[in-house]
Amino acid sequence: MTSAAGSAPQLDLGSILLARTDLTEASLEVARAKQAEENLPLAEILVESGLVPEADVLAGVAELLGVPFCADLDIEEIDAAIATRIPIAFAKQHEMLPLSQSEDGTLRVATARPMDTSALDDLRLVYGGAEVALEIAPESTILAAINQVFDLRSGATDQLAEAAEDDLDALATSISHEPQDLLDATDDAPIIRLVNSLLQHAVKERASDIHIEPFEREIRVRFRIDDVLYEPMKPLPRTLQASIASRIKIMGGLDIAEKRMPQDGRIRLKIAGRDYDVRLSTLPVSHGERLVLRLLPDSQELLDLAKIGFRPQQLETLERIIRRPNGIFLVTGPTGSGKTTTLHAALARINRPELNIITIEEPVEIQQPGISQIEVNPKVGLTFAAGLRSILRQDPNIVLIGEIRDLETAEIAIQASLTGHLVLSTLHTNDAASAITRLVDMGVEPFLVGSSLVAVLAQRLVRVLCLKCREAHAPVAADLREIGIDDSQVTGEIFSPVGCPACRDTGYHGRVGIFEMMLVDDDLRSMVSANVDSKTIKHRAVSKGMGTLRKDGARKVLDGTTSISEVLRATEEEGNVAQI
Repeated sequence: MTSAAGSAPQLDLGSILLARTDLTEASLEVARAKQAEENLPLAEILVESGLVPEADVLAGVAELLGVPFCADLDIEEIDAAIATRIPIAFAKQHEMLPLSQSEDGTLRVATARPMDTSALDDLRLVYGGAEVALEIAPESTILAAINQVFDLRSGATDQLAEAAEDDLDALATSISHEPQDLLDATDDAPIIRLVNSLLQHAVKERASDIHIEPFEREIRVRFRIDDVLYEPMKPLPRTLQASIASRIKIMGGLDIAEKRMPQDGRIRLKIAGRDYDVRLSTLPVSHGERLVLRLLPDSQELLDLAKIGFRPQQLETLERIIRRPNGIFLVTGPTGSGKTTTLHAALARINRPELNIITIEEPVEIQQPGISQIEVNPKVGLTFAAGLRSILRQDPNIVLIGEIRDLETAEIAIQASLTGHLVLSTLHTNDAASAITRLVDMGVEPFLVGSSLVAVLAQRLVRVLCLKCREAHAPVAADLREIGIDDSQVTGEIFSPVGCPACRDTGYHGRVGIFEMMLVDDDLRSMVSANVDSKTIKHRAVSKGMGTLRKDGARKVLDGTTSISEVLRATEEEGNVAQI
């Protein structure tokens, strides 16, 4: 960045950063020595070495050059017609985005590379030799703005749908009434653009699922965001149903000729530089095929137990459990409560070369390097039980079973835990104590459950309050009591959702876990072996200090993470056991 400005600006940049940041003279000298050795810009060295954050370096460069620095860009102030006159590939490659053009022709340009003179020259040519007024912004800010502006301008799904429909209408009037092979149809391009736009829009909106539902006169598209379904666009024309279904089925490697039976597939995508594993499910309904795509980002960022919502004390307990040499650790909760993510985050915590870790799942949702992962395939006889038998012949230290569904799988898992293996798995139960009765109901002997089970974690996902619009309020005492909070425990502000454009007027942005960890000690083990009911076991565990789901949710209300209504929605009535 400083290579085009000569040696004096490098010294000036260093002095600016010494004054503006925590950079020390010694660190600056080290960076300058590396600059002389590698002939790289000083700014680049400071950022890559972690000595100064990128935003601080760019702010220093902006001060040096006498141009504005913008930590954020307001999308509403960007003239999309001006910005999109350059290709999106050029904008991303050079990390620059035209913002607007004044009446005298001056072009405002935001960039993270103010010394990229050749790119600026190319930009001037595109805009007829216009004068350029630079503004410096961080790379992440530039790229986010590029994605949003180009999506709004040229990726508008409604416009693509109209183009695709027009293309189909033109095709229908220009050919005979004989049916045409969709693979040879001339409407492939608009349909491809339409489907790609849907996927890009879903990623931008943080959707976990895309629902494409055909009805008599239209196709409804819905996104699931933070566990709630929204309609992000107007309904699509019914004439596009077959083409959309065929395009998505081709992407998922499914049989486009089979429209009478449900099918499951998988799509690998890269969107905005991030890899996604998309699970595809088709279902024949009255007016065509209903499609659901689950978007699973292929990212280790998700596998951070602290970010999932565990408090330090809960993390410490979980660390002790997953570092045990043997036993069964179960995670329970309904579908979509984050059980798989929690287990994989636990595996990521302990994954190291000296451990042999093998998983069997249906399907493999999260890929982890260094871990052997098996996908269940009942069509060829590879069930959880059959796979688990083979896994145990592979000398594993730790085994993850996607779900214990039947007696055979449960018995093999228990035998594995009793012979020196740590077994992690999931069950669908409402709380931690109910996992014990579920195993017994499957037919497992109570004494085997008691001797093998070391802990059960129940969890739910609650929505996180939007920090931009949440509002402090005085809660009703009855609401506080309902989630187990006494008035005397409220030392800070209690927040409620409001709604703003950043959170789609929902008041929430993102989700976080609430947890109930039941450790099976000798006392509980004897109760399990005696086949005591789950309510009695839970009451005893609470008396020993177990925090319930609602209690953990109450803590997240007190620290401003979520709302009282959200905790009440996600948890059951627990009576007096939920008192903090």
